[in-house]
Amino acid sequence: MMRLGILGCDTSHVVEFTRRLNGRDVVAEQRVGGAVVVAAWPGTSEIAPDRLLRHAETLRAMDVAIVERPQDLAAHRVDGVLVEAQQGSTHAGLAVPWLQAGVPVFVDKPFACAVVEAAAMVEAAAKAGVPLLSASSLRFAREVQAAVAAVGGRVLGAQTFTPASLHAGNPGLFHYGVHGVEMLYTLMGGPGCRSVRCVTTEGADDALGVWGDGRLGGVRGLRAGASRFGFSLYGEKAVEVARVDTAWIYHELLKVVVAVLSGAVPSPVSAAELVEAVAFSDCALRSAQAGGEPVALPMV
Repeated sequence: MMRLGILGCDTSHVVEFTRRLNGRDVVAEQRVGGAVVVAAWPGTSEIAPDRLLRHAETLRAMDVAIVERPQDLAAHRVDGVLVEAQQGSTHAGLAVPWLQAGVPVFVDKPFACAVVEAAAMVEAAAKAGVPLLSASSLRFAREVQAAVAAVGGRVLGAQTFTPASLHAGNPGLFHYGVHGVEMLYTLMGGPGCRSVRCVTTEGADDALGVWGDGRLGGVRGLRAGASRFGFSLYGEKAVEVARVDTAWIYHELLKVVVAVLSGAVPSPVSAAELVEAVAFSDCALRSAQAGGEPVALPMV
């Protein structure tokens, strides 16, 4: 049984994940075995500081030890770490010391808000030879995985839609629109995007990526009107269209997290894809700031 530690408590994910892993206040079907959360560091937050104490107390009530410093997780014999702080720019600083120490790490979305920071985490994991995973729960939504399996033949393109609230701490698509980016990369079958152009208004973002083989993949971020998760996937033999039911997304994500961090399976998200998904959101932001001009992704 893996012993997991949490870094950062300003997201509801820390409560929802712990309920499912520790089997507390959750129906049996939502339980995910193979790991338990044993300790957490609340941290600080520029995005939701009001949640830190509330979530820490909820975790404490589930018998999770609350520690004063990130390194104090070691005293609780953790053999895996979940980086849960909302602000992507803090993730490399939290994750790299654990990766360098040989501890597997899951980094919640957004993986990072800068390509150099994403690359630093990937490099640290590779040098230490330890698992590193980052993913939105939407990557492993049942509808997304079913569509990939069902579309048949070559994927020709995809379009996702997602709520896309904004916060300066995670600019542009990095905040909530990241869910759409992560779905897109899953549906497109991985990296290969060469340029992005993005138009942003008060109510929406529309980002379109051009893959090196000519395929198009887009993200529609929603801030006005009805707001749901979903996608269209275009294949040689079929078109799959679906809205995502979020009831099972944490359960499906945690199954993958436990399997990857325990070493049971390799990460389904390659190092190249981890970095490129960050580059996509960064280039979309720069395109929007330039009035929708296309921005080339760096060759990383």
